Amino acid sequence: MTHRSHAHAGEVVAWDVAERVARQLLWRVRPLDEHVAARLAADFAEATEHAEAIVTELTGLRSSRGPARAVVTDRGGWVTANIASFQQLLHPLGERLATGSARSRRALSPASRAASGVEVGVLLAWMSGRVLGQYDLLPVDGSGDGDIVYYVGPNVLELERRHGFAPREFRLWIAVHEVTHRMQFTGVPWLREHFLGLVERGMSFATPDGRVVLESLQRAASE
Repeated sequence: MTHRSHAHAGEVVAWDVAERVARQLLWRVRPLDEHVAARLAADFAEATEHAEAIVTELTGLRSSRGPARAVVTDRGGWVTANIASFQQLLHPLGERLATGSARSRRALSPASRAASGVEVGVLLAWMSGRVLGQYDLLPVDGSGDGDIVYYVGPNVLELERRHGFAPREFRLWIAVHEVTHRMQFTGVPWLREHFLGLVERGMSFATPDGRVVLESLQRAASE
């Protein structure tokens, strides 16, 4: 999992509050059985490897970072990973707010940050029940902990049972979708840095309005 300290001056969201709220909303969700989780991990490791071969054959792209890392997680784990990524993306904007006008700095007040944390936590808890897989391209704090293909095990199992999907085929379909994203960012030499550069530029020119930031975060989480 990607991790980062959640308490940090100059942050637009109280990330510790966001994670705590999300996990409180997920407390009724039963954790994956140990044996089921192990089976899912093995299946998705195989599906991810197969998906890489399919995507390479169809597109000609090969990852410059070697084989994909497949991680099966639960909804709480997905929340933690996304909080770390959002925190990294929004940190430069928080630094701008901290040195901006008095109005801008109000977005960093404890009350404002806590309120944003509650809203983000509710949003991520809701999203965690709908995501099947996600490619995380962001290393956090230079740790290299990134470039991971996540699969949210409970959601995969729920859809398989509800619709009678054949597990092997359905899991491969999810893997192909996520591996395609990974190949785009790790198989095209300039694309990842270009994308992150655009994000950084967008943050540098963004209007330092906490409400706008929160709405943008909500849109990002839903895509």
